[in-house]
Amino acid sequence: MVGSKKRFALADTAQQVVGGFLLAGPFVVTEEVWRLAENMSIFHGIVTVCIVFAIGYGALYKADHDRNPDREAEVAGVPARFISLMIVAFGSVAILAIVFAAPETFYQDGLLDGAASRGVLANTLKAISVGAIFSVVGAATADSVF
Repeated sequence: MVGSKKRFALADTAQQVVGGFLLAGPFVVTEEVWRLAENMSIFHGIVTVCIVFAIGYGALYKADHDRNPDREAEVAGVPARFISLMIVAFGSVAILAIVFAAPETFYQDGLLDGAASRGVLANTLKAISVGAIFSVVGAATADSVF
């Protein structure tokens, strides 16, 4: 398939989901992550998101020399595999945070009851960004290995 676009398949995303959830779980339920998020500024949160993107891109396209982003299927100029990886990395942590009621547990204020303060939402987003660092490693590894 040299020179042609590689089709991104559902199986690729499934592999990412397994790896992403596997490594995200322990960090969603760790109080230290939620306390860390509480003390992070918006700037720290943005830098953390950038780190997730850098790790994901590096793991997919720099660590695997057989994979070339220019030969993959794209959405708006971005490789579909990379988009899927980012959705899985952040999405798996967000889903687990909600399912495990982490904001309610650590902040005594829920996200889904309509009464969540802006601070709880901001801290939850920062905690998701921290967890996504580990989730992206698991998701990219599973995608590359299988």
